[in-house]
Amino acid sequence: MTDFDHDIRTAGTATAAPDPRTSIYGEYATYLPQVMDMVVSRIEDFDRAVRERTGEGAYEHFNHRIKGDASMREKCDRKGLPQTPFSALHDIHDAIGCRIVCSFVDDVYALAKHIEAQPEFTVLETKDYVRRPKPNGYRSYHMIVSVETPFPDVTRSTPGHYPVEIQLRTIAMDSWAALEHQVKYKKDLGNANVQIITQELKRCADELASCDLQMQTIRNLINENR
Repeated sequence: MTDFDHDIRTAGTATAAPDPRTSIYGEYATYLPQVMDMVVSRIEDFDRAVRERTGEGAYEHFNHRIKGDASMREKCDRKGLPQTPFSALHDIHDAIGCRIVCSFVDDVYALAKHIEAQPEFTVLETKDYVRRPKPNGYRSYHMIVSVETPFPDVTRSTPGHYPVEIQLRTIAMDSWAALEHQVKYKKDLGNANVQIITQELKRCADELASCDLQMQTIRNLINENR
């Protein structure tokens, strides 16, 4: 479970500009929706191009958010950082987050490759939990991308750079993560039940991963015979 998984399923999110008078993002709050729009536009352009070429979209659905003020302040506290714009937009990298849910594993990597190829994007970090899942069974492909913008950033540089967290996963991986989220934040399950559920979730994660690979194989066979 990541902060983005929790944020996107709670009220601690936003898509409009936070109020710079009260926001932890300060004067940079007004730029965040525009930075997010830049990322969304690049991803949606790719989806349109793939759809025109193949008749199928590059992804099934796409969520994005600006991390809410309270959630970002809590994360600063958790990391022992001051509640400042510099902490929120330099030391922490998920003020803007995007999750892209794809039908097939190959689509995950195709989108990651497209994101890496964008001239305004610099990939700072990748974590491939698809090929190397977490011990609990969690699978997803994570990217931290620095987006070059025409706006000033917290280092007072122009053009400025803003970090964006991007997660890519299949429908099966996303369904599993949603269920795991319920377990993590449900308070009255009891230790014994949590242990059983955790074991079952790990088993399901492995079975879903196997299904993802089988579905990819079937899709490849279909495409070979077109």
